[in-house]
Amino acid sequence: MVRAAALVALVGTTGSLTGCGLFDGEPDPPPAPDPLAPLIGGALDLAARYEATIAAFPELADRLRPLAEAHRAHAAELARVTRTTLPSATVAPSTSAGDSGAVTAAATLKQLREAEQQGRDAAAKVCTEAPADRAALVGSITAARASHLEVLR
Repeated sequence: MVRAAALVALVGTTGSLTGCGLFDGEPDPPPAPDPLAPLIGGALDLAARYEATIAAFPELADRLRPLAEAHRAHAAELARVTRTTLPSATVAPSTSAGDSGAVTAAATLKQLREAEQQGRDAAAKVCTEAPADRAALVGSITAARASHLEVLR
């Protein structure tokens, strides 16, 4: 009987604490954005830039298509790890090969190299801040972007 009374008292106390209004009405704070999420957009942007360059300069397709595919694969893996849904349509790249009309292949490759450098630096920064279970993925993306710089020479 004493145990039953103690149980009733405990349940009653617990019920009154959860229903006292101290935490009622306050929505849960939104979850912090995943630190890997910005890398997804960067990878998709680079892939789109490569595809635009290939469209403008088909002679570069054999050289650039593997880089575009690598960025799409990076975005897919990052989306899987972060439980993010990739957009169904690619956002237009911030600077495409044909924007200024008389852009040369060399100038476009230079722009791609600069974008890869920025992407590599961003990935390296995220890698140093990533939890151990994600650092290997981000480190491999960083290394891939560094190798892309060599392809763009």
